[in-house]
Amino acid sequence: MLPDIRQLDYKYAVPKFDLVRDDIPDLITELKGFHENFTDCFQRSESRDNFYRYMSGQLCHLERKSIEPIAFAIEGAKVRAMQRFVSDAPWDEDKIMSKYRSLLNDDIGHPDGAIIFDESGFAKKGDDSIGVARQYSGNIGKVDNCQVGVFAAYTSPHGYSLIDKRLYVPEHWFSDEYSERREKCLLPPEIKFQTKPQLAAEILRGIAEQKQLPFRYVLADSVYANPDFVEAAESIVGVTYLLQIAEDTRCWLQNPVTVEKEYKYRGQKRSKKVLSIKANSSITVKTLAKSINDYFWYRRTVSEGTKGPIEYEFTKRRIVLSNHGLPQKTVWLLIRRTLGKEPEYSFYTSNAPLSTRLNTFIWLSGLRWSIEQCFEETKTELGMDQYEVRKFTGWNHHILTSMLAHYFLWHTKVRLEKKSTCYYSFAD
Repeated sequence: MLPDIRQLDYKYAVPKFDLVRDDIPDLITELKGFHENFTDCFQRSESRDNFYRYMSGQLCHLERKSIEPIAFAIEGAKVRAMQRFVSDAPWDEDKIMSKYRSLLNDDIGHPDGAIIFDESGFAKKGDDSIGVARQYSGNIGKVDNCQVGVFAAYTSPHGYSLIDKRLYVPEHWFSDEYSERREKCLLPPEIKFQTKPQLAAEILRGIAEQKQLPFRYVLADSVYANPDFVEAAESIVGVTYLLQIAEDTRCWLQNPVTVEKEYKYRGQKRSKKVLSIKANSSITVKTLAKSINDYFWYRRTVSEGTKGPIEYEFTKRRIVLSNHGLPQKTVWLLIRRTLGKEPEYSFYTSNAPLSTRLNTFIWLSGLRWSIEQCFEETKTELGMDQYEVRKFTGWNHHILTSMLAHYFLWHTKVRLEKKSTCYYSFAD
């Protein structure tokens, strides 16, 4: 058996979701039991019934799972009543989320859990839906007319699931020109413009403060490698982050010498920190990567999501990040490159302890596939991207039911203890 310190390199593999309909002989009865957890989150019995009917529609065999097809397919459902329920009826969303995370913790919570942040786009026609704009969507792969949500997912050795969401409302939606649209979409007046990293930081702080889900790692792509988000991650004691960064991020391999320079401003003497003339210039992380000898690169076979085994080469360095031309802080830099004569590089920074070994970083870099699987499964199987609501409340309610329906399926898998292969692993 390996000593404990070696076992910590690779903490766990994440299971694949492989539940099929035949595994749940009485889905309706189980779904009703699941919904009993949320009966006190609605003011009226009609809302409780529609909550059940709407999720039943998401879990059925419908080709399209928007309100109208669901209402026609599910017994007792009516189109107008379902529309009012999703877009206008009061839900105690905070209570629903609290109950949901408690249930999630019972099934897949783990001290070494990871919270992963990413965004997902929802293509839309027209310009009346809340937050819709021509903007870049990663899953669409281009700039298109869409809404974009910022999401957090939880992953552990027991499974993965979405645990929070925020609709990104572009800044121009808060202009006077859009006041009528904001009113029609029922955007709460207390909602102010926030960048995607600020929305993610708000989610992360809320999860940490509630202490319902144990986690040790925070992962995100380069959109969130922003001071607002990094500050939120660093404020949580005992948490390690691994954030993808842009290839033009500048750094030093050693802390450069700085000096205090005096100057006058409006007749007053002031001082500022500047680089010493003896200090080396900062370089981009891509320039650094290209200068590293092959001796220092380690080839590893990884399996990411449904792509199957892929080989990459990895290395790590301690670097000092540059902030407006001055040294900011010392962090780990993980570099990944593809094989071949013209490799493509990916870069990640981390506040992990000095003793952290390369294989731990490799393992962490591969965990982000689980939030991509959440998007794939909720959209393909549950119709998360097939909604036709325009209001702010409607978007949040629809996404929340999609998250809960996805977790319901994971709960069933955990309850049945169905064994499966794992999507992610890496080989020494």
